[in-house]
Amino acid sequence: MAMSGYSVERTCVELRKLIDVAVESYSAKGVLLSGGLDSSIVAAVASRNLKLTGVTISLKDAPDVKFARIVAQKFSIDHIIVPIDEKVAESATQNAVKIMNSFDPMEIRNDATILIGLQSAKDHGISKVMTGDAGDELFAGYSFLFDRSHDELIKSLRNMWNVMRFASAPIAKSLGMEAKMPFLEHNLKEFAMNIDPELKIRKERDQTYGKWILRKAFDGFLPSEIVWRTKMPIERGSGTSILPNYFGSKISDDEFSKKSKEYLQSAGVHIRDKEHLFYYEAYEREFGSPRGFGEGSKICRGCGAYVLEVMDFCRTCGASPA
Repeated sequence: MAMSGYSVERTCVELRKLIDVAVESYSAKGVLLSGGLDSSIVAAVASRNLKLTGVTISLKDAPDVKFARIVAQKFSIDHIIVPIDEKVAESATQNAVKIMNSFDPMEIRNDATILIGLQSAKDHGISKVMTGDAGDELFAGYSFLFDRSHDELIKSLRNMWNVMRFASAPIAKSLGMEAKMPFLEHNLKEFAMNIDPELKIRKERDQTYGKWILRKAFDGFLPSEIVWRTKMPIERGSGTSILPNYFGSKISDDEFSKKSKEYLQSAGVHIRDKEHLFYYEAYEREFGSPRGFGEGSKICRGCGAYVLEVMDFCRTCGASPA
């Protein structure tokens, strides 16, 4: 997996070249700009040759706004900040359930943000939008990978690469748009997969970072607070992480108790909380019971859908399969 003879400096140079080529090949005039490392790299590189528009979603003064503004100002990017409330987010989650054929709360909270961002770009006349998708998967950005041994990390990354999918593409298609993901461009993807995992997770400034080599490659090009920003899930950065509490107050305890028992008996679906209930009802209205649907040979103990052997969670409901 490791590329012998590749120094940190050479790896950084090659990464920058490949990312330049990948981003410039798309000529997309929009980017979903979270202010995280991956979308910021895409935005910064694209802005050198295009008049770029960045779109950032903000529910309740979301953390992403501060960082996205830094990037937009630094690289003269037109910046659309889309303030939303819980009602807008609620509507978007229902549409995300239909598009993604899922009622997994984490998936839907993230996808609602993407849906609102893409719709906002479309409303501003932008039909092709880039994202930072796959940066975390290719460069080990997730904190749950940090404590794994070298061999365990390699295995985990390979499993992730075999099953990774990104909501941006199907959501964009549903809106009559295109989502472009530069990190999945073939040459860049292959190069990233063959970088030694020890260059992906490393300590810097007494803190362990994922995507270390990607950060080093753009240290000095991007502002330091962007390069060394701690990984933040979409739901936290956009503010949709407040939705569990929102649905918790919207649905009564009695209603939850009654309906969760009803769906367990009628469909074999284990409803975990009130947010999960809301998404499941949107799912059932559209698709019916999930039992027997999906891909793979494992059966999810949470909803009865099929799950691929290499998956450690069910894409339909979010539970761990049996």
